[in-house]
Amino acid sequence: MANYKVTFKPADITVEVDPSDYPFGKHGQPGSILDIALAKGIEIPNSCGGVGICTTCHVIVEEGQKNLSEPDDDELDSLDAVTGSTLQSRLACQAVVKGDVTVIIPQK
Repeated sequence: MANYKVTFKPADITVEVDPSDYPFGKHGQPGSILDIALAKGIEIPNSCGGVGICTTCHVIVEEGQKNLSEPDDDELDSLDAVTGSTLQSRLACQAVVKGDVTVIIPQK
């Protein structure tokens, strides 16, 4: 299995991940953007601990949307309530990385 690169903006930090190492921790879905970020020391707010109900881990996918798992109806409903949500918005705890991705962590 190939390694992936995940870039976090605005910090412009790129990390390489080996999907055979999933899960990295217990934050969100195994291999999610949140799981990867926290394992690599990149802070993404996550009030609910990654269960997909608080929306504090909202990120905007700048590149690589096709390299993420599909959002389910619950995630889409949660994103509807997020201020600043776009068509490229995802909950970092629910979006599992399957290839190279660049995400923007909105300033709160």
